[in-house]
Amino acid sequence: MSQTEYDKELTPEIREKMRKNLIYVGIFSIMMLFAGLSSGYIVSAGDTFWVKYDFPPAFYISTALIILSSIILFIGIKIAQRGNANILKTIVPLTFILGVGFAYFQWQGYSQLNENGSALSSKITVSEGRYGDYYELEVDGKYMEVDGSDYLIAGKVISEKQKKEIGLFAKQFEAITKAKNPKIANLDKYTLRYKSQEVKLKDGKFYVQDSIELKPVDLIRLEQFSWHLRDGRGDFFHKGKFGKDFKIFYKKQELQYKDRTLYLKGNPLSAPLQLRLDGDSDTSSAYLYLMTALHLLHIIVTLFFMFRASIHSFSGKLAIDNFLPIRTLAIFWHFLGVLWIYLLLFLLFIH
Repeated sequence: MSQTEYDKELTPEIREKMRKNLIYVGIFSIMMLFAGLSSGYIVSAGDTFWVKYDFPPAFYISTALIILSSIILFIGIKIAQRGNANILKTIVPLTFILGVGFAYFQWQGYSQLNENGSALSSKITVSEGRYGDYYELEVDGKYMEVDGSDYLIAGKVISEKQKKEIGLFAKQFEAITKAKNPKIANLDKYTLRYKSQEVKLKDGKFYVQDSIELKPVDLIRLEQFSWHLRDGRGDFFHKGKFGKDFKIFYKKQELQYKDRTLYLKGNPLSAPLQLRLDGDSDTSSAYLYLMTALHLLHIIVTLFFMFRASIHSFSGKLAIDNFLPIRTLAIFWHFLGVLWIYLLLFLLFIH
């Protein structure tokens, strides 16, 4: 007996039970996967430095879209089962479009996270090339200072426009160790200082005190210094105001930041902890990307089947066995919607 003949022998009830069981097995497997990730998230948060920050607005828009798509699909199937199968020609493609919108705004959310310094893999604090450790900058004869993510001149936070201009100046040093005959513009406006000594460029080489040439290790430090200025970075990889836009915790204890120093329980962070923090990667962002990206991957795969169902809605193929194909697809789609709401709430209250 061929597979087609075998399928014909199956009653609608058996086919429905088989399809639903496959869906439920898939749902259970995904639930176990995300339960493991959630547990790993909680355990990791209690044993390392952890960054908490606001969710990008795009994630909330995507949440509204997937909830709306689920509601529309549910109502559409109920109407179709009451005799109006033509409703699926509108409902299923509309669900697909809303699903694509969900994926689009998820991607926008990742872009917003990246712009705010929450990359998939990055450090928490700036250590190598940190402003003031070796290099500083004068702007129009006035020393520039750094406080968190702010640049200050004469005690005032500079504008974003000034910050971008400084970034463009610093960009000239981003690969200075490889430059054979570097030429630096705007040296009349910006003065680079190494250990408080003015850095001058002569015959393609950098000097302090007019005669002491910077060593290769000093040029490496200059490169690292320029990368942070180029990207508008201060003491942290996350942008925004410390304590407002993002916070750092150690074993669930919130750190404080004052005068470019981090404090734990009112005391400056100890040297071993500071070294650990400087070397640690941002595990919180890595978990956020992993969990949401895995969910998005399931959404994208399901969208392929939703697109195919959209095409079948015009041919009447979705009406088989009391609309079994679209009903089973809807079960999985509703599950992904509920899973996203869980992830959002989990990350909001835990992250």
